[in-house]
Amino acid sequence: MSSHGRPLSPHLQIYRPQLTSLLSVTHRGTGVVNTIGTVLLAYWLIALARGPESYAEAQAFFDFWLVKLALFGWTFSVFYHLCNGIRHLFWDAGLGYDIPTLYKSGYLVLAMACVLTVLTWLLV
Repeated sequence: MSSHGRPLSPHLQIYRPQLTSLLSVTHRGTGVVNTIGTVLLAYWLIALARGPESYAEAQAFFDFWLVKLALFGWTFSVFYHLCNGIRHLFWDAGLGYDIPTLYKSGYLVLAMACVLTVLTWLLV
């Protein structure tokens, strides 16, 4: 705080969210969601390895509609994080830093994550 009681730097509340900032925050959030989803995946794999009874219990858990909705969200999270990670690899190579390309690649990441999520759920 300055001596006038005002913040020295602007607060997030005065900025209108931009696609680039939202995608950045979402990338971090999907990293956390992916970790939680991986724990569920490990539970399913352990149940599979333990035998038919454990597997049946796990399948009953995963057949609940709310869990399926969470799995759908986790699938989107994985694909979003993957596509945005590829976008970051292009940035590491020094490509795509101009503003129009940033927005195009951001929309492409969102579109590809949606398409891959829907395709996965339709085909699996």
